[in-house]
Amino acid sequence: MDEVSRERAHRAWRAADRIRRLSDDMIRIGPWGLGLDGVLAWAPGVGTIYSLGAGGLLLYEATQSGASKATLGRMAAWLAADSAFSGVPVVGWAIDTFFRGHRMAARALQRDIERRHGRPALEPETELRPDSLRDVTPGRT
Repeated sequence: MDEVSRERAHRAWRAADRIRRLSDDMIRIGPWGLGLDGVLAWAPGVGTIYSLGAGGLLLYEATQSGASKATLGRMAAWLAADSAFSGVPVVGWAIDTFFRGHRMAARALQRDIERRHGRPALEPETELRPDSLRDVTPGRT
């Protein structure tokens, strides 16, 4: 595979981080987290579609970042298990709620990228939050 640029790899790292947070870490309670993957698991069909879509995006980012075959294999195994659980009514949905396959796959990709390109610099905040508002007093810049 062609050498992947550091910038492209770091974009993949950030995309994996967003997918991880959305899928499995929107709400954090100690070491546990819950996200769209766990919530949507209880909606027949919708959970499976979400799980496959988010997993597909993670694998796409992994291939674009030049992840190793071992990393791709681990990611695929965790994502396949996660998607399979969401297809089994009630018991599978309960397991899917607590099985954080997207998180494990995203972290595997991030570790692979960090090993090859280092950890990316933090992105500037894109959301407007009260603690990130700058002083907009007239006459001050």
